[in-house]
Amino acid sequence: MAFPERIPVPDGVLEIARTLEAAGHEAWCVGGAVRDTLLGDPQNDFDLATSATPTEVQALFKRTVAVGVRYGTVGVFDPDRVLHEVTTFRHDVQTDGRHAEVAYGVSLDEDLARRDFTVNAIAYHPLRGEWRDPFGGADDIARRRLRAVGDPPARFREDYLRVLRALRFTARFEFAIDPATWEAVTAAASGLGQLSAERVRDEWIKGLATTRSLRRLVSLWDKSGAAGIWLPQLWSAAAVEAWQGDDAPARRDPVVLSVLFLADPVAVLSRLRMSNAEIARASALVSGPAEPSGVAPRDVRQWMAAVGDAADDLAELWRLRHARPFPWAEVMAAVREAGSPLRRGDLAVSGQELLAAGIPAGPMVGQVLERLLASVVDDPTLNVRETLLARAKEIACIR
Repeated sequence: MAFPERIPVPDGVLEIARTLEAAGHEAWCVGGAVRDTLLGDPQNDFDLATSATPTEVQALFKRTVAVGVRYGTVGVFDPDRVLHEVTTFRHDVQTDGRHAEVAYGVSLDEDLARRDFTVNAIAYHPLRGEWRDPFGGADDIARRRLRAVGDPPARFREDYLRVLRALRFTARFEFAIDPATWEAVTAAASGLGQLSAERVRDEWIKGLATTRSLRRLVSLWDKSGAAGIWLPQLWSAAAVEAWQGDDAPARRDPVVLSVLFLADPVAVLSRLRMSNAEIARASALVSGPAEPSGVAPRDVRQWMAAVGDAADDLAELWRLRHARPFPWAEVMAAVREAGSPLRRGDLAVSGQELLAAGIPAGPMVGQVLERLLASVVDDPTLNVRETLLARAKEIACIR
């Protein structure tokens, strides 16, 4: 493909580049923003690669953050207080598949040579409008092909996370994977066990959020061998192909989607070190029940009361599985609009009022509240203070 003469770069990035260049350093736009702009999706979050060392970058700018100085990256605030990453040209001295020891004092082309894929190894000079593409990334964009920079096995041995990035980019951009790159992906998948759970979790979440086809993403995880290492209960490629659900939902909730595609999502999300709140959501989705027992408003109220905060998640999971709207959605909305009581806190009486009415302290209070809630869920008109107090006394056998 032919490069455009210019691409839109935010003024703040241009100002940072001018400052670096005025001090005698090179400054190039690199990374995802350049790639996405060439793919027709202009971005504002540009990163810069420079010949300046981190110490020199910090000396040139008043407001910086040491976001990754160990690896050559300094966060620089532009005049509008937007943070941009500025990274020194570098090459890997040694890697262990998880982390790299880097050295400075190299050229732009040497810096690009350490990147993962050709489409991510394109540089643009924001002041001169000059392009640098030593590995044919523009041609791969035109061919919609994902190809590793240089020797594919070497690229993945340097950082096994690149295996998961390959799956994510392929699904996100609907690219084909270069055969040599795919062979290296499958060969390197066994090394994924060396990665931290947090890095794998972040790639899984990013993949679910950005893929154009959930079916393709899940299939790639399975076929590559990545699922066998980190998501052993993920649907097989065959199961994914047979699925007739919503393949490209507007809502991309990682918990709901993980429950959809994993046989034991609670165990897997725990291993991926999701938050306790997210694991609790997954547990509630698994526990269900998945849908109301009937179509009447009372059936829906009873279901909503039983599942609590999981109602919307369960409705979305049902929709994903069946590729049609949740049949009870309108009734759910009406229940909420009416303010129908669904939790203890919605009752017209409190535990303190029950104690004041003579209900014995202890477990009895909770038992009475639960029975009162069941009554008002069944018939919301009963949610009146005097009515509930009288009913509470009957339940506790108080005259």
